[in-house]
Amino acid sequence: MAYFQIPLNLPHAATVAGRILRLLQGEKELARAAEELLEPLLVYQMTQDYSNNISAYQARDRAAERGRRLAEGIAAAGLGRDRLGQCVRNLFECLELGEEGARLGLLAGENPDSMQRPR
Repeated sequence: MAYFQIPLNLPHAATVAGRILRLLQGEKELARAAEELLEPLLVYQMTQDYSNNISAYQARDRAAERGRRLAEGIAAAGLGRDRLGQCVRNLFECLELGEEGARLGLLAGENPDSMQRPR
């Protein structure tokens, strides 16, 4: 499965998590899960901290676990759609977990034939 392999980028991961939150407005429980996903990433966005030290990888791991649960929740609720799935994939790519993100993006509704998906 194709995916973009990029270095850890927590500031951009926070931006993408914010997009996910906006896409889930009106879905109370999923929006709350998206807020929890964003929480460990916010400090990196506010400070534009691109570090890849132990603390950054701990924040990455917390965000990834929350992102997994969120993608599963989106699928379980039947709310998956292409843009939302693209954001899930992008989030995991920013967390250096692109292969997992490619799978979770599809779970969250990304169209496998989307022009945004890597080939």
